[in-house]
Amino acid sequence: MKSSGGLVYSTDSGRMCPACRLPVAQCVCGKQQAAPVGDGILRVSRETKGRGGKAVTLVKGLALDSVALVILSKQLKAACGSGGTVKDGVIEVQGDHIDKLVAWLAKAGFVVKRAG
Repeated sequence: MKSSGGLVYSTDSGRMCPACRLPVAQCVCGKQQAAPVGDGILRVSRETKGRGGKAVTLVKGLALDSVALVILSKQLKAACGSGGTVKDGVIEVQGDHIDKLVAWLAKAGFVVKRAG
């Protein structure tokens, strides 16, 4: 009988790969997975739901692998002078920085739309 469960998250290392059961940062099977598919348009929006009224700027639609996504998120956070994270292929930057991010991404050569 095959087990459908397994370790998904560990407080020591964060998210775990379901296939190789290693931390996502050290995943050996992740290189075999295809890059996420997007339509080529980045959508930048602001969200406050479930965050205690605090604004977060979201960048969606990036067709990048996880390493390139983390590098881009660091550059965006540095450009805005704030913190943030990457969750499920979406870059979250703390605060309302839509105008800064749209300008920065357009200058970097991405096709960008304001959403929401």
